[in-house]
Amino acid sequence: MKRKLTLKLIAKELDVSISTVSKALRDSAEISEDTRQKIKAFAKLYNYKPNNIALSLKNRKTRTIGIIIPQIVHHFFTTVIRGIEQMAREHNYNVIITLSNNDFDKEVLNMELLANGSTDGFIVSLAKETLHKDDFRHLTEAIDQGMPVVMFDRIVDEIPCDKVLIDDREGAKMGVRHLLKTGCRKIAIITTEDYVTIGKLRTKGYIEALESYGIKVEKELILKLDNIDHCEGECSKKIKNFLKGKDIDGLFTVNELFAVTAAKHLHEFGKSMPNDVSIVSFSDGELSKHFIPSLTTVSQHGELMGRKAAELLINKLERPEDEVEEYTTAYIDTTLIERESTKKIKK
Repeated sequence: MKRKLTLKLIAKELDVSISTVSKALRDSAEISEDTRQKIKAFAKLYNYKPNNIALSLKNRKTRTIGIIIPQIVHHFFTTVIRGIEQMAREHNYNVIITLSNNDFDKEVLNMELLANGSTDGFIVSLAKETLHKDDFRHLTEAIDQGMPVVMFDRIVDEIPCDKVLIDDREGAKMGVRHLLKTGCRKIAIITTEDYVTIGKLRTKGYIEALESYGIKVEKELILKLDNIDHCEGECSKKIKNFLKGKDIDGLFTVNELFAVTAAKHLHEFGKSMPNDVSIVSFSDGELSKHFIPSLTTVSQHGELMGRKAAELLINKLERPEDEVEEYTTAYIDTTLIERESTKKIKK
């Protein structure tokens, strides 16, 4: 397949900066006539047609960072935003926050709008629909046109950019092993469909933790849900049906919304925490702290994740143009926070 021509490739072929190519194609007086003609002739020869994001490439710095997140209902995302804003403020950057509402088209629109002279780069957690569609052209186009992108939490391994993650598999293993150490042996999991990477990895950690204790994984104890940002209506009904009649003594969930919904239904069935069923969930938000009984959680440290994402993006924005492009994947350690929803570890 013929490689698609981008501003980045034109710049490389002609040994000039991406900014010079962009300005030349716009007939900017900042670029000499000879250079402009050379770049325009090359672009015409190879039938270069800029896309919407290419058209919006900026020739000046705004000192503004664009943030695109799926939802703001999660406490986790609010802590990430706080961390980004702290780091941005320390380096004299502003932030613009947009929501995709887990919608692919909204995510693309947000990126195009923010690229239109409003921001210098992006920090992105992908929409559920984007992951489901497996369509990331808007991201690769932005990167090709010289817009730095940092992905966090919901990422795609194949996209060449900086990324900030936690080790979801190890975090899940930590949570499930805590249940095992307290004496639980019949442990269920409420997770997401596999196209959501974090759910897939956390499910793998659950399985590995059970296997490390010689416990056979039972498929009927695994519930995969599509609704990962709300848990009401059909989602709540599925959790209720899943738990009904099950003889379990432990439950691990990939977010606290699933955990509190499950706890509510277990209470309806006459089960108590932690005497009958112990619960551990990912994401240490306000629900976990104030629920009765309070939830034992695996904390993702969203604020640290946000600070690291902003640091990586600012480093990219302020690096010299001739510096070799390198990408970093940074990992933030998870922490188990013990509360009332689990028994004390048996000695």
